[in-house]
Amino acid sequence: MIRSVAIGAVLLLGLASVASAQDKAKGEAVYTAQKCSLCHSVAGKGNAKGALDDVGSKLKADEIRSWMVDAKGMTAKSGATRKPEMKNYTLPKEDLDNLVAYLQSLKK
Repeated sequence: MIRSVAIGAVLLLGLASVASAQDKAKGEAVYTAQKCSLCHSVAGKGNAKGALDDVGSKLKADEIRSWMVDAKGMTAKSGATRKPEMKNYTLPKEDLDNLVAYLQSLKK
């Protein structure tokens, strides 16, 4: 019984890792499709003034999401001064979730 539970837990963790990797890959595709690199960079590719290489260590997932859906509010809250200001995005929930997963994975 205990062995069955342990095996089940390992399988669930394995499936979660695969789903997480897929979400990150899909999120990277959203990042590319939305042309985020015009204002931001990852691994030296894109606009170096908006490097996101360590954003996953600096911001929680809900903060990253807020930057995308309420950029003006987050600009005011954080005191950011970068010009031009980031615009609000209206993405399908799945795309937004995947983009957040990708950005959350960016840690040094």
